[in-house]
Amino acid sequence: MAEQKSRSAFSLLIVEDDQGARDVMVRMIALKFPACSILTAENGKRGLELFSEHLPDVVITDVNMPEMDGIEMAREIRRIRGSATYIVLTAYGDRNFFDQFKEIGFCAYLMKPVDFKELFATIEKCGAESKLPQD
Repeated sequence: MAEQKSRSAFSLLIVEDDQGARDVMVRMIALKFPACSILTAENGKRGLELFSEHLPDVVITDVNMPEMDGIEMAREIRRIRGSATYIVLTAYGDRNFFDQFKEIGFCAYLMKPVDFKELFATIEKCGAESKLPQD
């Protein structure tokens, strides 16, 4: 039964230090994808802990956060699951961030403020890609 559920539903980890932005994303994503299991973390360190514990299908992460940034978290997650799927959200157009995430690998790199139509389409695309056989 759990296996059947995993085919239709997916899990998502949102790692964002701005609580207001995190709360809005959770509400909007839950409305659009009611079968989605959503975890949240306020920084990369907590995001890494939740990833290790739950192995979500998709990670949506900010770049600049306290304790551990999104880039360091993504590198650590790659050690746990090499095929982890990332959606990067950032307010910074810094090419260095993009290049570092490109080296790590990502499904999408989106600029803030969040365009929810674009985010929803990206979640659908990346969620489908994450359902490919895992390593």
